[in-house]
Amino acid sequence: MKQLFLTITVLLCFLISNAQIDTLPQMVTPTTPKKENKYSTLDLANRANDHFLMQFSYDGWANTPDSINTKGFSRGFNAYFMFDFPFKTDPRFSIGIGVGVGTNNIYFDNTTVEVAGISPTLRFRNVADTNHFKKYKLATTYLEAPIELRFAANPFNTNKSFKVAIGGKIGLLVNVHNKGKELQNRNDGTLNDYIQKESSKRYFNNNRLVATTRIGYGVFGIFGAYQVNNFIKEGAGPNIHPYSIGLTISGL
Repeated sequence: MKQLFLTITVLLCFLISNAQIDTLPQMVTPTTPKKENKYSTLDLANRANDHFLMQFSYDGWANTPDSINTKGFSRGFNAYFMFDFPFKTDPRFSIGIGVGVGTNNIYFDNTTVEVAGISPTLRFRNVADTNHFKKYKLATTYLEAPIELRFAANPFNTNKSFKVAIGGKIGLLVNVHNKGKELQNRNDGTLNDYIQKESSKRYFNNNRLVATTRIGYGVFGIFGAYQVNNFIKEGAGPNIHPYSIGLTISGL
């Protein structure tokens, strides 16, 4: 009898304890709400972000031999139309892809660049001791396709924002010519005031690969560019690498 009572008591205690557990409120682990990206509801695809670039530069040649006498303010001009593709997750960053034209002008001191010569290598001939032109320059024109990784501190109004871009451009050589202006004798006396041009792409690489960077605020900035591959064909002259430093005006 005692054993039966003890068994019933234990069973009742077990049932009561189970009932109390079942009636306790269930503990719910709170979930952290997903933070919404502040840019996710905005469409910035058509924002103004440097769709048009104009660049004015000082141009030079790196790795130039001492026998090549450059002088004066060598200069260039570039103009590009760019498409801008902002990152959806963070439109402060974007990719710019475009097309345009790049020109460069290098000036020389009593040195003619024989672009139309017949020798196997490009000659830079010093003409100080004979009749010569007062001014000499070598001019190039490229059709170019730039690409940039861009950052704008204020993606909503990039025309009033700090901006940085790094990238590169591929260029196709369209024209290269030398130019002499105002013929003089060896004593620098004027003989004739006329212009002479010679044009040929024979000695020059038809393509160029250029590394670029620019930094600025609003529509104004500064930029730098350095040609990675040789300007002159392998074996046709010195391994010259053109570079440019200048002012960028951007907008639209």
